[in-house]
Amino acid sequence: MLEELNEFERLKVWELVPRLDKVIVITLKWIYKVKLDELGGILKNKARLVARGYCQEEGINFEESFAPVARLEAIRIFLTSAAHKNMVVYQMDVKTVFLNGNLREEVYVSQPDGFVDPNNPNHVYKLKKALYG
Repeated sequence: MLEELNEFERLKVWELVPRLDKVIVITLKWIYKVKLDELGGILKNKARLVARGYCQEEGINFEESFAPVARLEAIRIFLTSAAHKNMVVYQMDVKTVFLNGNLREEVYVSQPDGFVDPNNPNHVYKLKKALYG
């Protein structure tokens, strides 16, 4: 969990601010996953902090929603073209790529359970970048 929060700080995902009146604050929750090896042994325990965005209503809390991902057809066309031209295709995975999307809207989230700032327990985080959920 500390690793996840350290990435949020490194990428400047949010800033702690005083809670304003009449501002909707989205709560957060931790999602846990155990990564196993091919024999079923535990490789790693993972934790991801996500916003409970499913509590929001379209037209009230947000205007539109989309996921910036490529369509399967576009990937197939790209791979077909690369194969036809005998090109080499490389793949990579960026662990925190989703956290790089800047926000235009003002979005506030609660402090994560277990990690509330003792000096500012009533403050909330103002998101600067997109958050999971």
